[in-house]
Amino acid sequence: MRGTDLKIFFATDIHGSDRCFRKFVNAGKFYSADVLLMGGDITGKMLVPVIEGPGGRYSSHLFGRERTVDADGLPALRKEIADAGFYAYDTTPDQIAEFRERPELVEETFRKHMHRTLADWMSLAEERLRGTGIMCLLAPGNDDPLFVDELLGSSDMLVNPEGRLVELPGGFTMISVGYSNPTPWDSPRELPEDQLAARIDALAAQVPDMSRAVFNLHVPPKDTPIDQAMALDAEFRPVMRSGAPVITGVGSRAVRDAITTYQPMLGLHGHIHESRGEARIGRSRSINPGSEYSEGVLLGALVSLSSKKGVRGYQLVAG
Repeated sequence: MRGTDLKIFFATDIHGSDRCFRKFVNAGKFYSADVLLMGGDITGKMLVPVIEGPGGRYSSHLFGRERTVDADGLPALRKEIADAGFYAYDTTPDQIAEFRERPELVEETFRKHMHRTLADWMSLAEERLRGTGIMCLLAPGNDDPLFVDELLGSSDMLVNPEGRLVELPGGFTMISVGYSNPTPWDSPRELPEDQLAARIDALAAQVPDMSRAVFNLHVPPKDTPIDQAMALDAEFRPVMRSGAPVITGVGSRAVRDAITTYQPMLGLHGHIHESRGEARIGRSRSINPGSEYSEGVLLGALVSLSSKKGVRGYQLVAG
């Protein structure tokens, strides 16, 4: 960090991709960033069984096709599953039958794998970043179960910024809210717009200087260039009009109102993977770096802040 300038590398929505998390940890040194910020939706969405069969063969269903390997090919298969954002777990046909009879075992297994993977990631980040002077913040998003907060807050080196005011280097401050407005998927952290607004307002009241404030709000402001996605019907199918999908703003009104009212220097958002870019609301600049986690590609935003000029500039990057 030079003087009171600050460089932030911001990425979000990696949804359990091991490859993307490893790239995120390495991005601090690569981009000479002072702060690494993961903006939410860190954990994966699905267990993928790797079933042991006869003759030392192992099979798994991935990306719509059956994969069968021998013991030598097993590590590569597990890695492919992990890099795509899923949790590979070794099992047998008998255990699969037991899962069908006892669905609660699926949830228990899913939780164990999620916890173990996230703990391993945090250990990796601590190892790679110790002694570098790079600040690393890992924030939950609407898809992250509530139990991960305790794990994210267990490190004496990494920071879980959710629901608090965090002091950044250079005299900047940041508030974080990982909750979203309601979605069609009924994810773990969703609130009605008025409750989401109240949560943001309570944190904004703690900010000493909005001209030096970052709002890390997982959901983008509604009806802006960074919240555009396909409209879905009650069956989660794209709404079509004249043969084309209807594109609409699916972000949060509460987030837009907060940025309009408080005019923070910078808003950092995710949630809508396909809406990479920026939005201007008054003097505030909001950025969504997008996400291509299933391809193992880490999308990010490299943002330079100045105590005198605010947002000096930003670059959308991919690697």
